[in-house]
Amino acid sequence: MASVHESLYFNPMMTNGVVHANVFGIKDWVTPYKMALLVLLSELGRAGSQLGLLERRRLNRLLLPLLQGPDMPLSRLRKAIEESCPHLASSVHIRLKLMAEGELKDMEQFFDDLSDSFSGTEPEVHKTSVVGLFLRHMILAYNKLSFSQVYKLYTALQQYFQNDEKKSGIDENDMELTNTEEQEGKMEKEELDVPLREEEVSCSGPLSQKQAEYFLSQQASLLKNDETKALTPASLQKELNNLLKFNPDFAEAHYLSYLNSLRVQDVFSSTHSLLHYFDRLILTGAESKSNGDEGYGRSLRYAALNLAALHCRFGHYQQAELALQEAIRIAQESNDHVCLQHCLSWLYILEQKIFDSCVLLEHSVNKSLHFGLPYLASLGIQSLVQRRAFAGKAANKLMDALKDSDLLHWKHSLSELIDISIAQKTAIWRLYGRSTMALQQAQTLLSMNSLEAVNVGVQQNNTESFAVVLCHLAELHAEQGYFAAASEILKHLKERFPPNSQHAQLWMLFDQKIQFERAMNDGRYHIADSLVAGITALSSIEGVYRKAIVLKAQNQMSEAHKLLQKLLIHCQKIKNTEMVISVLLSIAELYWRSSCHTIALPVLLQALALSREYSLQYLASETVLNLAFSQLILGIPEQALNILHMAIEPVLAHGAVLDKGCAMFLVAKCQVASAASYAQQKKIEALESAILNLNEAKTYFAKVDCKEQLRDVLYFQARLFHTLGKTQERNKCAMLFRQLHQELPAHGVPLINAFK
Repeated sequence: MASVHESLYFNPMMTNGVVHANVFGIKDWVTPYKMALLVLLSELGRAGSQLGLLERRRLNRLLLPLLQGPDMPLSRLRKAIEESCPHLASSVHIRLKLMAEGELKDMEQFFDDLSDSFSGTEPEVHKTSVVGLFLRHMILAYNKLSFSQVYKLYTALQQYFQNDEKKSGIDENDMELTNTEEQEGKMEKEELDVPLREEEVSCSGPLSQKQAEYFLSQQASLLKNDETKALTPASLQKELNNLLKFNPDFAEAHYLSYLNSLRVQDVFSSTHSLLHYFDRLILTGAESKSNGDEGYGRSLRYAALNLAALHCRFGHYQQAELALQEAIRIAQESNDHVCLQHCLSWLYILEQKIFDSCVLLEHSVNKSLHFGLPYLASLGIQSLVQRRAFAGKAANKLMDALKDSDLLHWKHSLSELIDISIAQKTAIWRLYGRSTMALQQAQTLLSMNSLEAVNVGVQQNNTESFAVVLCHLAELHAEQGYFAAASEILKHLKERFPPNSQHAQLWMLFDQKIQFERAMNDGRYHIADSLVAGITALSSIEGVYRKAIVLKAQNQMSEAHKLLQKLLIHCQKIKNTEMVISVLLSIAELYWRSSCHTIALPVLLQALALSREYSLQYLASETVLNLAFSQLILGIPEQALNILHMAIEPVLAHGAVLDKGCAMFLVAKCQVASAASYAQQKKIEALESAILNLNEAKTYFAKVDCKEQLRDVLYFQARLFHTLGKTQERNKCAMLFRQLHQELPAHGVPLINAFK
């Protein structure tokens, strides 16, 4: 029969064997599945004291999801009951069989007997309990059915039972034809096959209003807390389209469709669903009922605000600004200070794309505190801290500001903002080059439990903050040479944040960067070059920088220099200081390789000034190491050794294994160069000390499988052993050098002209 939509409710209709009885605004109807639940409740009441305490407890826990969830096939329902009480599952099956294979009057009698559950001084079911309300709704819905609808319901029940019998027969035949091992594999596959369950949900027919509300709240919670357990974007959209087909004015379904479209970055569908949500919210009068005459205007201004946020998310800043101006105008007319504060926060986000100013943000934080909006105030503080970190403020002042925001979080139990704060601290310590502190903050977040109540089996802290911290953790492990551990972390990230999830781009970028570094360390430049395209797709700046690094390694100096110069101008324009310093260091290395040593010095001094101005300690230490290398090339190794002692401590404490190896290798070079003017005995001691430093450097390079650097260290060691007259050690180093030299091609670059 055709479906006719009227107001908020569904009209009586027949779809997929389901009878809808909702003539007088009843928000539920009778289905064969719900009749099976009624039989279960009836048998549960009959069993009484025969059930054990453990079985009754299991059944009570099972009932709520069965009552609230969508309809399911009889086979799945029987399996769920069997896990709690096999005897009761058999009774339910027999009772349903008698009803389905009997006559229509048996079903009539069954519904008449249901009313007895409420009779007596001590009824089996209380009228106001969850089960009591369900029974009353079903009895009322059944009583409102016409005779033809009752007959259709009975036919649907017979079909429901026969489908289960057919499936059971097929399963029995399969068991006879297959051996035990194959059957076990099939059962495991069926249990783990999520798309099959999504199909069953889709084929279950239209949901009642209560089922729809439960379904929407469940999926929205999963999208926020554990996206992997939510339906896939395509399956969820199919379910939402099914809901909206029977009730187009279901505003919440439009909003969940908006969230689902954001998962796949579909700007058209997300805009369409968001506008429909607010249209339905206004048309149904839901806002005006709770907010009086202000409801209509409130919906309009928050619709404009949400639209501005959506455009900003997709980078449509001009459209976002127009929508935000509309929201501000309506909010000012209604004197809505809360909406105005949200508008002010978004105005700052839009204006920071044009010019660098924190005035609006500071004003927003003060006003948010004044109007009692801790969530908005805390977000403002987090943004201020981030801006000031990029501006080079001292770490202790930033941590004090974050401590003040943490007090707000714990006072108001803002779990999500606690996670954001810890992730922010991790990123700040990484920016300042303090990897040990970053590791500590990352472990703090991973060991925390969320303050929000979530269902059993749902991952906690499954948010962007969690993804950011895990990515930093993977990179920290890779920098220390623990590639297996980094791979495990990335594997966990891929499972928790699948490629179609909204935070997947984070781990994708880090995964590509780690693979790139490994390929470069191993001398496989063709593989590193193939990874550049993937990195560029996720971050254009990182991609261009790594393309220049590959060109430099392949001795294509002029192409690398042109690329780095363009990148330097762009990064200076957008004020990406960290990348500016990295580009300057790469340009200086190009000058060394081209024997323009004096030209490299001003570039390095510029990088050192920037790193100290912006408190980037680790980059400052790396720049000092490069300056020491320049002094070594210019023939003043003693001065190079003096400044090395200033910079090597932070590198050894917080640096990557490759940087540690390069630093120790540079110390050994400076020691050998300085020893030329020493007396014989002192010279021998200096060379032996250099050999020890080379051994340490060799250990570091071996840890990250950096074969080119290992080859250079072995060559240097062989020369030193030859000078000291240690023939056996020299021959061993020479043999190892030859093995690596045959494996790796030489690019004709003198050893002294390469720092890294």
